[in-house]
Amino acid sequence: MARWSSRSKVSSMLLREKLLGGLWGAIIGDALGVPVEFKSRKEIARVPVTDMRGYGAHHQPVGTWSDDSSLLICTVESLLNGFDTHDLGQRFVRWLEQGYWTPWGQVFDVGIATRDAIHRIAQGTVAEQAGGGSEQSNGNGSLMRILPVALRFAEASARDLAEYAQRASCLTHRHPRSQMACGLYCLLVAALLHGASPEDAYPEAIRQAQAIYRQPPYSVEWQHFARLLSGQIACIPEADISATGYVIHTLESSVWCLLNTESFEQAVLKAVNLGDDTDTTGTVTGGLAGVCYGLAAIPSRWLNQLARHDDLSKLFDVFAANIGG
Repeated sequence: MARWSSRSKVSSMLLREKLLGGLWGAIIGDALGVPVEFKSRKEIARVPVTDMRGYGAHHQPVGTWSDDSSLLICTVESLLNGFDTHDLGQRFVRWLEQGYWTPWGQVFDVGIATRDAIHRIAQGTVAEQAGGGSEQSNGNGSLMRILPVALRFAEASARDLAEYAQRASCLTHRHPRSQMACGLYCLLVAALLHGASPEDAYPEAIRQAQAIYRQPPYSVEWQHFARLLSGQIACIPEADISATGYVIHTLESSVWCLLNTESFEQAVLKAVNLGDDTDTTGTVTGGLAGVCYGLAAIPSRWLNQLARHDDLSKLFDVFAANIGG
């Protein structure tokens, strides 16, 4: 496994806190968003999310996480043995068919594109060819689970990190737009992990993206990322930020939440209160904010309410130890 190099700007202890912060932060964001998924921003504004809730949209207990976290957790576990997309795909199949790494033993929500891709893997399609490749296949189902790839390969070159992200995306979302979104997110995570502030990490990720994504097949996708890559996403009014299941919307809204808040709690609550695809916006934002602010910044009351807390703790500790030393 890779070890942290001299490029790191923070101590190994703080790096571990950032790693764990990202993983736990993503699950927290997901669990906060599950009860209000599909509600509009206006509906949520009547009773804003300020803490963990139970039941709601999916009638699940407090602390329940969704398919977003299940697939993220499967990715964490697979990466303990290196980057093997076949292994990763088989874990996704086990999740869908057997309820593996679900909070309560069964799948209660799954996106259509993700479900169809996993079915193809189960039927023998090569994992990296299973994801939909059409322009209509640009939901956020790969972005929601890509965080562990960023954490595992943060010490790789920017180009190699982006390639790992792109390949991992292809299991469920193979279109270049989704691949590019995952790559951009991972570049931002890596910058945060190395100690950059959100205000510095954001332009650094853009700079690296310009060197990677100006060539085909990604160059034609650049226009779809124009608002994000302008460097001015933080200045966009909330009314113009969308939080639907479209991968561009999820990436934009998550970066916007990170840049317009000053703590983990503020970031994830802002994310879920945007409405619509609340669990995924919460997951993606929670990963960024968790890496940025570290594990200690996550309210203990939220951590303690999560389903399968002890199981998650064991896995995350092993992952952090294997990567961070």
